[in-house]
Amino acid sequence: MVRIQPGVLSHDHFKALLDEFFAAVSFESGERPAYAKLRDLFTADGRLVNTAPQPPDSAGVEEFIEPRQRMVDSGELTAFLERELAASQDVFGNVAHRLSNYEKRGTKNGVTFEARGVISTQFVNTPSGWRISSMAWDDERPGLELPDAL
Repeated sequence: MVRIQPGVLSHDHFKALLDEFFAAVSFESGERPAYAKLRDLFTADGRLVNTAPQPPDSAGVEEFIEPRQRMVDSGELTAFLERELAASQDVFGNVAHRLSNYEKRGTKNGVTFEARGVISTQFVNTPSGWRISSMAWDDERPGLELPDAL
């Protein structure tokens, strides 16, 4: 896990934490995802919010892992890759925010899929170091495309 010391913050530190998230959820065909690593990246009450469905789907870390692990275990989800394409961030004291555009692709039920979208990630500095307190995302769809600014 990336440890970020107070006063030694840079764009790369928060990118490294987010890259750890993407590495934990990504896996090639024949591999297994490292979902358990998510527990170390988030605060104890951290939230992951998919805003595409309405109302949004909000989950704690365990609630996020369980259905995905079931899909992998059943063979429904056989590959998944998610990665950041670009980002901006702001840090003030013990809080930070990173707005990222990302892409994801995978194979579910034998059918490949891909999407791009935006993730808003909030970080807090804890006695154990920086952790993700919340993450919310939305994907492109007809009528909603990534703006050029991102």
